[in-house]
Amino acid sequence: MATKVRLLDAVALTEDLPEHGLSRGQVGTVVEVLAPDVFEVEFSDDDGRTYAMLALRMEQLMVLHYEPVEVT
Repeated sequence: MATKVRLLDAVALTEDLPEHGLSRGQVGTVVEVLAPDVFEVEFSDDDGRTYAMLALRMEQLMVLHYEPVEVT
């Protein structure tokens, strides 16, 4: 089941991106929808400082859920 990615969703990387200093599992926030399956994602540290921001495809992301999700 694929979950739709939306603006301001918390997402995790599903693959390593060593050229950007990012690893699978790192968490970011969708800050812009660039195309139907492309999103600008911001990665910030615990102090809110951005350390990476890049365009990622839907298949590179997993939406994180903090509440139960109804499965249809």
